[in-house]
Amino acid sequence: MRTSVDFIETDRLDTADRGLGYGDGLFETLRVVGDVVPLWPRHAERLRMSAARLGLPEPDTDAMLAEVRRLGGDLDDAVARITFTAGIGPRGYARPGVASPTTVIGVGPLSLAADAYREGIALRLCDTRLGDQPLLAGMKHLNRLEQVLARSEWDDARWQEGLMADLQGHIVCATAANLFAVREGRLVTPPVDRCGVAGVARAEILATGEVAIEPVSMQMLLEADEVFLTSAVRGILAVRAFAGRTWQPGPVTRHWQAHWCGIGLPLPFRSKDSD
Repeated sequence: MRTSVDFIETDRLDTADRGLGYGDGLFETLRVVGDVVPLWPRHAERLRMSAARLGLPEPDTDAMLAEVRRLGGDLDDAVARITFTAGIGPRGYARPGVASPTTVIGVGPLSLAADAYREGIALRLCDTRLGDQPLLAGMKHLNRLEQVLARSEWDDARWQEGLMADLQGHIVCATAANLFAVREGRLVTPPVDRCGVAGVARAEILATGEVAIEPVSMQMLLEADEVFLTSAVRGILAVRAFAGRTWQPGPVTRHWQAHWCGIGLPLPFRSKDSD
């Protein structure tokens, strides 16, 4: 992976950076196909809006995109991470009077497993719950300890992801993806206004499809006709097994996989020219 800090190619970060010391910042993980980032407008919008919510200066998203392309070089398919922190500051929680943000960008090759897209993946339910915090909900901030703890609960290859519930027991998301379910002809996704991340892949589906945003109970999920996960990097992943229930990838899931290919994000079991 090639990395840069403040647009200078290096893998060194100042230990006084507030992103390192306090998780004071944001990040975006994006897929790059050739030199194109099809979901970039959604990434840039979320980054700008989240920076404003955290009281950080507005990020230079044009410069970030240019650096992603530069670091990606000749990679045909790549994953990039942009980290935007509150910058270097003195010890203590209080930020400096004038923040000077740090931008860290890394780009490396991406490989996706075709079987997961053809057949779907198996999920487990995580014991770790998501705490309510509306001030941070929806943002991709640097504190991911809930997800780290949840992902640490298993190392069994039978499961490729884990679902996380909120404190009331409603299913919110996977550790690194948003959740969608098809039930009685309706496409449903859980709200993320109290916890969870408002993913850009989720935003793409909300903007182009008919989706109900409502709480998803365990029972509702088990009664669903189709279940799939979404993420900016992995795209649309069908769920084939969860809590004793099994599914086959259905027409709604296949529709959104085709949509993904159509906006320039090919899945590994489809050619770049299909759909």
